[in-house]
Amino acid sequence: MNFESKLPDVGTTIFTVMSALANEHKALNLSQGFPNYKSSQQLNDLVTQAMNNGYNQYAPMAGNLELRLAIANKYENLYDSFYHPEKEITITAGATQAIYTIISAFVKPEDEVIIFKPAYDCYEPAIQVNGGKTISIQLSAPDYSVNWEEVSSKISDRTKMIIINSPHNPSGTIWSKNDMLQLQQLTKDTNIIVLSDEVYEHIIFDGEQHQSVCLFDDLKQRSFITASFGKTFHNTGWKIGYCCAPDDLMTEFRKVHQFNVFSVNHPAQKGIADYMQDASTYLSLNSFFEQKRDLFLNLITDSRFKFKPSQGTYFQVLDYSEITDEHDVDFAKRLTKDHKIASIPLSVFNENGQDDKVLRFCFAKTDETLIKAAEILCKI
Repeated sequence: MNFESKLPDVGTTIFTVMSALANEHKALNLSQGFPNYKSSQQLNDLVTQAMNNGYNQYAPMAGNLELRLAIANKYENLYDSFYHPEKEITITAGATQAIYTIISAFVKPEDEVIIFKPAYDCYEPAIQVNGGKTISIQLSAPDYSVNWEEVSSKISDRTKMIIINSPHNPSGTIWSKNDMLQLQQLTKDTNIIVLSDEVYEHIIFDGEQHQSVCLFDDLKQRSFITASFGKTFHNTGWKIGYCCAPDDLMTEFRKVHQFNVFSVNHPAQKGIADYMQDASTYLSLNSFFEQKRDLFLNLITDSRFKFKPSQGTYFQVLDYSEITDEHDVDFAKRLTKDHKIASIPLSVFNENGQDDKVLRFCFAKTDETLIKAAEILCKI
């Protein structure tokens, strides 16, 4: 058959490549972003209980109402911000599906979408497959700070959407209140939609506060928030996420969502709804992951790697420029094969493959794994 690919440049993701290499060489896998420890037994039991109690057929298209109520309560308690549980919250098959659906619902051919690189790898293909044009703004190590004059210069009458991500994967940085105010000012009185990827909202360190778009009145009116229970509750394989947005935006989202997945795993939704009745299940994550970050960094203090401590997420970027001038992809592969530790090179997420000589390591691992990883890194 002869056909033209809608994604001609998309191949196997770096996550698949590095995990496969880790498996082949029996290396510690600190590349892909998932925990190597069990999710809560209480949560597992609640999902099993939901199955036994009959939650085995289709959930409502927008999601289990008890779960949407729990999410609405969370936003009121944490951010003093109200989302209507019936009209403005939708449960999705993970945050990636939510992101794809948002882009599909609004981006038309030749529309422009601004993203900040290094960017999570699902953004650009979703824009491309819907005929949109990606406008990239490159951020650089070690601070990954935003030049708002550059952002302003990239906005045009074709700008349909701006995608932001804080806490930021892969850099582990966070956006400040001033960043959010700058974004609000630039988009005020426009028709630009903001897609705010906030999947790591509960993993932020050193007493800092997450600056959600829902804290800023004008931003909230034009924004989607996407979130992930997999990141929050250590069960990425369940693929349960959600999104929040004002009624007019959510109405358009659901038009696509109902023909994309319609609804997602019902017993998992019910179990998570029951689990969220205790807010400590997600509010304790900051200290949990901060301890892991600090353990990992303290153990590699005497290594040849340089670092700025992660501000959020469960990723730590390490600068290897004093070790070798190898390209980051080559160095990451050599570390996996020769030293038995796998990481993610950041150049694959950058504009034109910009190589800042940094690798991303996931510290959502058991303390035993982190100690073994540090021992390896200190010998390099």
